[in-house]
Amino acid sequence: MLSRLGRAAAAEPRRFAVAWLIVVALLGATAIAVGPAFLTNITAPDSESTRGLAVLAGEFPGAGGEPATIVFKAAGGVDDPAVRRVVSDFLEEARRVDGVVNLVSPYSPIGAGQISEDRTVAYARLVLAADLTTDEGEAVRDELAALAPSDPGIEVAYGGEVFRERRPPSSETLGLAFAVLVLVFTFGSVLATGLPIATALAGVGTGVLATALLSNGIEMPDFAATIGVMIGLGVGIDYALFIVTRFQEYVAGGRSIPDAVAAALDTSGRAVLFAGVTVVVSLLGMLLMGITFVTGLAVAASTTVLATMVASVTLLPALLGWVGERIATTRRGGLLAAVFLAVALVGVALDLPLLRGAIALALVAAILGRVWSPLAAPVTLSSAVQQERSLSYRWSRFVQRRAAVVTAVGVVALSLVALPILSIQLGFADAGNDPEGTTTRRAYDLLEEGFGPGANGPLLVVATLPGRTDPARLGRLGEALVGVDGVATVSPPLPNDPTAPTAALVEVIPQTSPQSEATTQLVHRLRDEVLPVLAEDTGAQFLVTGPVAANLDFSDYLAARIWWFYGAVLALSFVFLMTVFRSVLVPLKAVGMNLLAIGAAYGIVVAVFQWGWGGALLGITPGPIEPFIPMMMFAIVFGLSMDYEVFLLSRIREEYAVTGDNSTAVADGLAATARVITAAALIMVFVFGSFLLEDTRTVKILGLGLAAAVAIDATVVRMLLVPATMELLGDRNWWIPRRLDAVLPAVAVESAGRAGQDPGVVG
Repeated sequence: MLSRLGRAAAAEPRRFAVAWLIVVALLGATAIAVGPAFLTNITAPDSESTRGLAVLAGEFPGAGGEPATIVFKAAGGVDDPAVRRVVSDFLEEARRVDGVVNLVSPYSPIGAGQISEDRTVAYARLVLAADLTTDEGEAVRDELAALAPSDPGIEVAYGGEVFRERRPPSSETLGLAFAVLVLVFTFGSVLATGLPIATALAGVGTGVLATALLSNGIEMPDFAATIGVMIGLGVGIDYALFIVTRFQEYVAGGRSIPDAVAAALDTSGRAVLFAGVTVVVSLLGMLLMGITFVTGLAVAASTTVLATMVASVTLLPALLGWVGERIATTRRGGLLAAVFLAVALVGVALDLPLLRGAIALALVAAILGRVWSPLAAPVTLSSAVQQERSLSYRWSRFVQRRAAVVTAVGVVALSLVALPILSIQLGFADAGNDPEGTTTRRAYDLLEEGFGPGANGPLLVVATLPGRTDPARLGRLGEALVGVDGVATVSPPLPNDPTAPTAALVEVIPQTSPQSEATTQLVHRLRDEVLPVLAEDTGAQFLVTGPVAANLDFSDYLAARIWWFYGAVLALSFVFLMTVFRSVLVPLKAVGMNLLAIGAAYGIVVAVFQWGWGGALLGITPGPIEPFIPMMMFAIVFGLSMDYEVFLLSRIREEYAVTGDNSTAVADGLAATARVITAAALIMVFVFGSFLLEDTRTVKILGLGLAAAVAIDATVVRMLLVPATMELLGDRNWWIPRRLDAVLPAVAVESAGRAGQDPGVVG
C-alpha cells in the first residue's frame, strides 16, 4: 500500500502538491473566519477549590472569575489629594472596560485594607471574565494600559495572568535556522536540505490551523499551539530526513526515481508511520488524566504530529518525484546561499541586525551560483554512506568489546544525573518567577513590599451559612481565623446579603509566599483542623479556594492519577515493540533505558528551573515545576524515544534476519543508521532548545527538558547502551515464547530494507 502510494505520488507530484495547497488554503480560510479560542486560564478538576469558586460565582457574582490587580506606589503617599483624584478617575474608567466583571478600589470602604501601613502602596482588586480568550485578555490589558495615569510621581504595575507580556515568538525561526545548517552539513545538497524543511512546515502549518479550529470546541491553554509547533517541527523534519536518506540510498543503488520513492516509503516511510502513531498514542494517553486543559494540550500536540506524519508520506514522496536525481546534484553557490540564509534566520530570531544582513549575502551567493563558474559548477555528491558506515561500524565494535563496562558506566551516569528528581517540588510558578522589569513582576514585588509575601497568594474562605444567619455572627467567623498559625491578616467577612446573608466570604492572607511549603501546610491546616471545628460550632459549611488552593488541589489530583498514565504508556509501548520485533527482552530493555533517559532529563529540569543552576544565563528565576510538566515530558519523550528505537532496532532486526549473526547485525544496524539518527537528534535538540527564548515558563521548561532528553537518548542510549546491552544478550535478544509469538499479530516495520533489495509490494 505504501509503495503504491509512493509510486503514485512520484508519478503525479503536481496533483499531490495542489491537493496539499487546497487543504491548507481551506483550513486557513476557515481558521480566519472562525478564529481561535485559546484560553489564558486553566480549569482545575473537581475539588474543594473548584466547588468554592462555584459558590463564589453563584453567591458573589462580582468575586468569581479571573483575578488580577492594579498596584500603585506614590512616594508622597496614596492619600495625597492629587494622587487620590488621578487614581480614582483611572479606576472608574477601568471599571467600564469590557471584560472587567468587578473592581474594588482601595479608596472604597470594602477596600480599606488594600492600602499599606506606610500609605505608599495600594492596589485595586480586579475580577475579569473567567472565559476570556487570549486575544480578549490582550485587549483588556492594552485598554487598561492606555488609560493608566501618566503622572511620573505615580508608579503603576499590573498583576495577573492576563497582564503577562508576550513577545512575538522567535524560537521557531531559530530552530529552523539550526535545522538548515544541520541538513546542509548532513546532505551537502540544497534540495535534500529543503525537502525536509518544506515537508515539516507544511505539516506544522496544517496542524496549527487545525488546532486553532479545535480550540473552539476543546479547552486549550494559550501555549498549546506553541507546544504543537515545537514538537511538530522536530518530528516533521526528522521523519522527512529518514525518508530522504533512504531515498538517496536507493537512487545510489541504481533504482529509477519511482522505484526509489516507493522503496523509501515502504521501508523508512513505514517506520515513520509506526513512530508517528507511537508519539500520538503516547500523547493521547494524557486523556486518562480527565482534565480538560490537559486534554487540550494532548489534542493540540497530537494533531500537529499527525499532520506532519501525513505530510511525510504524501507530500514528501511527491516532492521527491519532482526533484528526482537532482537531489544528488548541487551548486557551490546554492550551498553557500543556504548557509547565509540560516545565519540570517538566526539574526531575525535574536534580533541581531548584523546577522540579518546575511540575507543579502544569500541572494548574492544564489545569483553567483547561476552565473559565476567557480560557484555555478554543479557538484555531484557521492554517497557518504560507506565512509560514515566505516566510522560508525568501528565505534559499534569498540562499544561491543567493552559491553559490560559501557553498560555499567552508562547506567550509573544517567542515574546520577537523575538524582535531583528526588527533591522535585511540584507547583505553579507565579509572577515572582517572571523576568525582572516586567509589569507583573513589578506588581508582585510592590505587593510584597507593601503587604508582605502572603499578599500575592490570598486564600478565600467561602462559608455557606445555615438558614437566616444573624449578620452579627459573621464577625466571629473571621475572628476564629485570626490566631491560626501561619495567618498574617484576615479580612472582615463579606456577606452576600447585608440583611439576610446565606453566604460569606473571608480573605485570609498567609504569612508566607504562595510557593512556600508553609503556605501549603496552612491550607491543609485550615481544611483539616480549623474549619471542621468551626463548622461544628456554627453549622456553616466552609470551602478554601483561590489560586493557591486551586494549584494545590490540581497538584494533588495529578499526583493521584499520574501513575495510571505512566503504566498505560509503558504497557502500550512494551506491547507495541514486542509485536514489531517479536522479542521479549528487546522491549524490556527499551522501556528501561527510556526511563533512564527521561529520569535524567527530569533531573536536569529540576537542577535548572528549581535549584537555579545556570538560571541566570537563561533568564530563569528558580521556582517549582508545574505539576503537569513531568506528565507532558513523559508522553512526548517516550514517544520520541520510541522513534529512534524503531528506526535503529528495525535496521538491526533486518540485518539479523539476513545474517543470523547478532553481533554483526548490531554493528551493521548502528552503522547504517548512526549518521541519520545523529543528524535527526541534532535537529531536535536545536529546535527544542530554541524554545528557551519563549516568555512562557512552561514552554521554557519543556524546551530544555525535551532537548536534554533527545540528546541523552541519541548519545548515551542509542550509541552506547543499545549496542552494549544487545551484545551482552546475544541471540537471546530475539527470544520470544512460541505461544506468545502465535498470539501476537504479524506486524512488520520494514518489508525489506537494504538499498539493493526489492521491498516488494505491500497490499
